[in-house]
Amino acid sequence: IAESSLPGSRFPLEGASDADIGANAQLSYTLSPSEHFRIEEENSNSRSKSLFLVLTKSLDRETIPVHRLVLTASDGGRPSLTGTMELVISVLDANDNAPQFNQSVYNVRLPEDTIQGTLVVRVNATDLDEGSNRAVKYELDTIVPPSASDTFSIDENSGDIKLTGGLDFEAVNLYDLSVKATDKGTPPLSGHCKVLLEVLDVNDNAPEVWVTSLSVPVPEDASVGTVVALLSGASDADIGANAQLSYTLSPSEHFSLDLPKSNERNLIPDLVLTKSLDRETIPVHRLVLTASDGGRPSLTGTMELVISVVDANDNAPQFNQSVYRVQLLESAAVGTLVTRVNAMDPDLGSNSEVTYA
Repeated sequence: IAESSLPGSRFPLEGASDADIGANAQLSYTLSPSEHFRIEEENSNSRSKSLFLVLTKSLDRETIPVHRLVLTASDGGRPSLTGTMELVISVLDANDNAPQFNQSVYNVRLPEDTIQGTLVVRVNATDLDEGSNRAVKYELDTIVPPSASDTFSIDENSGDIKLTGGLDFEAVNLYDLSVKATDKGTPPLSGHCKVLLEVLDVNDNAPEVWVTSLSVPVPEDASVGTVVALLSGASDADIGANAQLSYTLSPSEHFSLDLPKSNERNLIPDLVLTKSLDRETIPVHRLVLTASDGGRPSLTGTMELVISVVDANDNAPQFNQSVYRVQLLESAAVGTLVTRVNAMDPDLGSNSEVTYA
């Protein structure tokens, strides 16, 4: 009997026979207790009545695939004689069960440097029906964000979801995949589940630093403690320890880094003068600022700071001789060149222009 048969359906049975006559051959039938079936005799005065098995409650093959009943025929004699037979009713499957996943949500975590071809997760759906009604095929129904449609693939037979594209935590850190399992029944039924993929950050971004304002050139007579540069631009696209930055300066004889009191992540130290400058010794300072993140291994970003020293009038003219010894004839005429003195000033511009008196 088909599982989809409706209550009230009738199935003819072969009645019993009795070799007696009269009341001794008048047969009545009873069925062993069953909530799904009853016996119905067709109203007839004939010796052999038509007999039907009537379905009283819908069948469910997944609950009871086979029903075993005992049909008893009793005659009208005194004493009554009986005959019995067993009814073995096999329930034929109908596609009345949709595939069911063993989890409604699969939570997966993968680092962003996972290589293509890696198995993301294997989903599994079962169908309580049998035959083609329980054969399941899988497909990716929707992917969020939609731009990731080429990032994942699924084997329609095994339910294996594999990575077919690259992951980038900084671009997308969570994927929502809707998976559908469909059986091959008529009509086909479907079940659904979700795969939530969390992308884990890998330290694949080096810090970036840039100068917001640079006081160039710096006066040679600037006092120790002067802020030479405000370096408020630093960033790392990673998160957590991979984005925690520390800083070094090289060389650091004349300058140091002063960490701001603010706890904002993108602030980096100010560049401060720690030793007096001397343009005549070092006219240009070339510094390298390095930002290192806390990843393992650590990545770094660098920036070159070029600081020119502006001349201050801190050098007096120096004669090339402290004493000039000259011999002059007593008869020398007025206007005669006695000697030429020469003084040099290591400063620049007007600070190096010398007049004599």
